Amino acid sequence: MSKTVVVYHSGYGHTQFIAQAVARGAQAQLVAIDADGQLGEADWAALDAADAIVMGSPTYMGNVSWQFKKFADASSKRWFTRAWQDKLFAGFSVSASLNGDKGMTLAYLNTLASQHGGLWISLGLPPANHSAATRNDVNNLGGSVGLLVQAPSDAGADKIPQGDVDTAVRFGERVAAVAARVRG
Repeated sequence: MSKTVVVYHSGYGHTQFIAQAVARGAQAQLVAIDADGQLGEADWAALDAADAIVMGSPTYMGNVSWQFKKFADASSKRWFTRAWQDKLFAGFSVSASLNGDKGMTLAYLNTLASQHGGLWISLGLPPANHSAATRNDVNNLGGSVGLLVQAPSDAGADKIPQGDVDTAVRFGERVAAVAARVRG
């Protein structure tokens, strides 16, 4: 069985809620980047041992949070030794707006994975772009590169549209399935 780790930063709980949904789908371990942008040694060891790493960050001002960026910069120690070469990677982002420039965040996560020599797993779900589509449909935001999630800025994580939560679980399932095929 392959091992997947979901590493994320969450400022207000929305990204944590989605990280948990992705982890449920992937049967993955969760690793939270703390409010100071830090991980413990056991967390780094879990990432090093993973077959697949799913990265998640809120989109703040068109990119990852500074805490996630601090983690990314600290991962350069792995970059120097190519410790994460050929690992599978995937990513997701949460913002308050339907678009919210989440695509910029996913592009950053994809680039970070590529710099580590990783292989990127896309969302792999068709968009719900027909006239009868609602926010309760899977992939209603039409992501391709990774998982896009909209969380109302004036509400808790429990108000994230069900379609986004369902998409997160399906995304986790996809990452686990791809990791199992690659490892198998």
